[in-house]
Amino acid sequence: MSSMKHIDNIPSTPGKFKEKSSYNRLRLHFSIAKLTFWSFVFLGLIFVCFFRSPSSSSSPASSDLSRRSLRTSSYDGPAWEKRIKASAKIRSRNGMSVLVTGAAGFVGTHVSSALKRRGDGVVGLDNFNDYYDPSLKRARQTLLEGTGVYIVEGDINDVTLLKKLFDVVQFSHVMHLAAQAGVRYAMENPSSYVHSNIAGLVNLLEFCKNANPQPSIIWASSSSVYGLNTKVPFSESDRTDQPASLYAATKKAGEEIAHTYNHIYGLSLTGLRFFTVYGPWGRPDMAYFFFTRDILKGKSISIFEGANHGTVARDFTYIDDIVKGCLGALDTAEKSTGSGGKKKGPAQLRVFNLGNTSPVPVSDLVTILERLLKVKAKRALMKLPRNGDVQFTHANISFAQRELGYKPTTDLQTGLKKFVRWYLSYYVDGKKSAQ
Repeated sequence: MSSMKHIDNIPSTPGKFKEKSSYNRLRLHFSIAKLTFWSFVFLGLIFVCFFRSPSSSSSPASSDLSRRSLRTSSYDGPAWEKRIKASAKIRSRNGMSVLVTGAAGFVGTHVSSALKRRGDGVVGLDNFNDYYDPSLKRARQTLLEGTGVYIVEGDINDVTLLKKLFDVVQFSHVMHLAAQAGVRYAMENPSSYVHSNIAGLVNLLEFCKNANPQPSIIWASSSSVYGLNTKVPFSESDRTDQPASLYAATKKAGEEIAHTYNHIYGLSLTGLRFFTVYGPWGRPDMAYFFFTRDILKGKSISIFEGANHGTVARDFTYIDDIVKGCLGALDTAEKSTGSGGKKKGPAQLRVFNLGNTSPVPVSDLVTILERLLKVKAKRALMKLPRNGDVQFTHANISFAQRELGYKPTTDLQTGLKKFVRWYLSYYVDGKKSAQ
């Protein structure tokens, strides 16, 4: 916030005058003028602090406040509560009532839709920030509304909003997918990661631990927690104390916070370490997405190489497989053991890798996209920058297979074909501009 400088161009002493009455009149006029001036300054401050829209400022700090705003477009009232209850209504035997945070996000949209299709009650929560094109999130929102899922617009740090949600619905489960994503963006806006991934998680867990009964919580961690590990494939028992990015550090912090709330308050918590999720309705900041955009536009794409021309590879995991893992975690989650913030016994605490177990070089990803798009890519080989990206990811999913019945079935060729079909329909046939 820019500092305000006090500038007073009026002399502190108005000078000497021959006539005393003239001097007194001038001093009176000066006092009135000064009082009027500071009154306007005071009113101006009130206007700036309380009435001006955050988005009207162009400074980075103001932009960040706008992006992470705790304001909610509208909530409370009988009509609002009616929509919440209708969305949360369970329509299947032994169904669950789930609060999905980040519901307008990539994974959140697909998970919410899958839950609703099988008859669970679902209420979404999303702040629709502008980390990437909000219109894509609005389109996902429209998609979900067509299935009967209502997304409340608000921030997970909004205490008043969360209280209202938990007062209206007794959630049996929380699927916490809201987070500030992206490895590289953390170098530009680190505070947004602390706000969403740490403060937001703690705020949500506070409401969950005080609920009666407490819900079971499934939340999104990340494969990024494995950081600079060289042992592959990555297993849940491997060390995760060498994060390569602030994003990874906040996700690791989240896992430790989850352990604390499980230990002290009896919350049932399951962390899911996602490995490079891709597919229709995906995130525009992911390589497969912006590679597709730039190849179609004839732009050069950067393909990174590791040390000594080493291959950069990712364990690309198709969205439908990730959804199966999320639902499996929900279905096997045990009840929390606390009540009103007090632990009554040991509670379930788990973490799973959700990957595809088949790392693919990024260069091969580009080759597949060239074939599907029928356009030759303009490749530019570059050294992997020190921006938090790691050279490879590879998931050991044996634990998830055993406990969740998790079994990915979509290879990269098949998954990218589905993504490209959606992309061309949404951005080309639909005449939308891919920003």
